[in-house]
Amino acid sequence: MKKIAVLMGGVSSEREVSLMSGKNIAEALSSLGKYEVASVVLDEESLDAMPKDVDAAYIALHGGWGENGGAQEALDRLAIPYTGPGAKASRIAMDKVKTKLVLEYAGVKTAKWSLAEKDAKESPLPLPVVVKPPCDGSSVGISKVSKAEDWPRAVAEAVKAQGGEGSVLVEEFIPGREMTVGIIDSHPLPAIEIVTKSGWYGYDEKYFSEETRYPFLADSANPADRRLEVELKAAALAAYKACGARGVTRVDFRVAPDGGIYVLELNTSPGFTSHSLVPKSAMREGRTFAETCDWILNSATFDRQ
Repeated sequence: MKKIAVLMGGVSSEREVSLMSGKNIAEALSSLGKYEVASVVLDEESLDAMPKDVDAAYIALHGGWGENGGAQEALDRLAIPYTGPGAKASRIAMDKVKTKLVLEYAGVKTAKWSLAEKDAKESPLPLPVVVKPPCDGSSVGISKVSKAEDWPRAVAEAVKAQGGEGSVLVEEFIPGREMTVGIIDSHPLPAIEIVTKSGWYGYDEKYFSEETRYPFLADSANPADRRLEVELKAAALAAYKACGARGVTRVDFRVAPDGGIYVLELNTSPGFTSHSLVPKSAMREGRTFAETCDWILNSATFDRQ
C-alpha cells in the first residue's frame, strides 16, 4: 500500500471531530515517509471525492454513513482495503439496539434498556436513566435523567440529534466507574478509566475539557484494579468478536460498585484527536501516534462482493 486516502468530514453530527481525527491521521502517516497520503474531505454520502488510484482507505469518518456500513459497502464494491470493521459489523455497532441484542445473545452483560417514542411522557425504566439516540455517537444528544422534570428535555435532545424522528434508547444508569478498552487487530490495549470533574462524560468533557483525566488501570496501586483490567480486556474482546468486528474498535464500559462489568457500546471508528483514548492506550504500550496509525492501516482489508 503506497497511496492512502484518509476519509474525513462527512455529513453526520460528528463532522467536526472527524475533521480533527482525519487531519491528525493524515499528518501522522505522512510523517512516516513511506506513504503518499491524500486527505479526502467528504461533503456527501459518496466516495466521488476520493482519488481513483488509491491503494487503501483509512476511515476517519465518525457517525452516519461513514460508520454505519455505507462507506464500507462502497469500498467493498471498489475492492479497496479499508481500516476498521466491515459493513455488517459496522451496521450492528452503529445501532445501539442491534448491539445490545447481539451482546445479549452472546452472553455479554449490558445495561437494562428499553425504547421510548418521542412523545412519551415518562421513562419506561425507573430513574435514573440515560437517554440517547440509538444511532449516533460522540455523546451527541445523550442525557442523564435523574428527575422526572428532566425527561422531556432529554428526549427532545436525543430526537433532535437523530433528525427529529424515531424512538430513543432508554438505558438503566449504572453507577460506578467509566472504563474503555481499545482493540486493534484482536489485540486489547491497556484499559483506561475516565474521570470527569462533574461525573458525566459528555461531548465537551470528551473532546475539549482539560480537566478530564484518563488514568490507566495498570498504574493503579490497587491489586483489584489490575484484576479488573484482565476482566475488562476479556469482555472487550468478547464484545468485539460477538459483533464481528476487525481492525480497530473501542469498547466502552460502566463498572458497578459491586464489580459488575457492563458494555455500553462499541465504536468502530474511534477518534484520533488529542483527547482520544485508542491512541493513548497504544502509546502506553510504547508505540508513537504515527506507529499506531500505521498498525491500524496495515490491518486494512475489504469484503469481496
